[in-house]
Amino acid sequence: MKLLPTDMQAHLDDGTTTLAWCWRIERADGAIFGFTDHDRTLVISGASFEPDSGFSASEIRASADFSVDGQDAEGALRSDRITETDILDGRWDNAAIEVWRVNWEDVAQRVLMRRGNLGQIRRGKQVFVAEVRSLTHFLNQPVGRTYQYYCDAELGDARCGVNLATPSYSGSGSVALVSGDRAFRTAGLGGFAANWFALGRVEWTSGANAGRRAEVSIHSIVAGAAQITLIEAPVREITLGDGFFIQAGCDKQFATCRIKFGNGVNFRGFPAIPGDDTIVRYPTQGGGNTGQPL
Repeated sequence: MKLLPTDMQAHLDDGTTTLAWCWRIERADGAIFGFTDHDRTLVISGASFEPDSGFSASEIRASADFSVDGQDAEGALRSDRITETDILDGRWDNAAIEVWRVNWEDVAQRVLMRRGNLGQIRRGKQVFVAEVRSLTHFLNQPVGRTYQYYCDAELGDARCGVNLATPSYSGSGSVALVSGDRAFRTAGLGGFAANWFALGRVEWTSGANAGRRAEVSIHSIVAGAAQITLIEAPVREITLGDGFFIQAGCDKQFATCRIKFGNGVNFRGFPAIPGDDTIVRYPTQGGGNTGQPL
């Protein structure tokens, strides 16, 4: 049972209430937004909760077990606050959210109803519907390491130890030719072999996508110039002259770690683990049958 502040409880007991919902959302990039279903802006702890977003909420779904509780929040797509481009770009993914019940006549009277993260976001032509997940959704995420053939470290992190800032593992350039919505030919990467940047990352330094990152699918050489194909097309169109910074990629295999990065001692996988084909192996006539493991 939730215990309410004394003044909030007194307001509810009065019989005539002046209540509103308020949502405080903090994205991963640190941007903070406040929304309310009241008809005027409310200022709470120095943060403004705006009414003109069209934000409204469904009932709160809660359970007594460890299943993920939820609530849906619906709002309008607006060019200055919540844009379709930012949603597609993932800027709102897993944003931290607090849901408050507030007395709009005296905002000091309020109670925190829920804390969680934004989940799936469904878009319409002019509106969006965001799923508000409770903190129990973290219990569904795997914790710890997995015994597997491939390395489970992120290239360049503390467990990996590779310095991606060195010139041999990174480069910069600009778009010289656009070859589709996710492929482009570059100027400035002529010193690198094909596939050196495959499975790596691109960070745009100029143009409409400046500040955003993308994963590389293919790095090929076409007409003597490097061509980069991204796994997904950027939200905003790639144009000639867009600048970028790119880092080498890793396929998580021991041979790549040892040969490409000279980092076999820090490999975080188990390259000698038996594969699935070990289970179906069997002796054959004339196959040696020396008594060694199959």
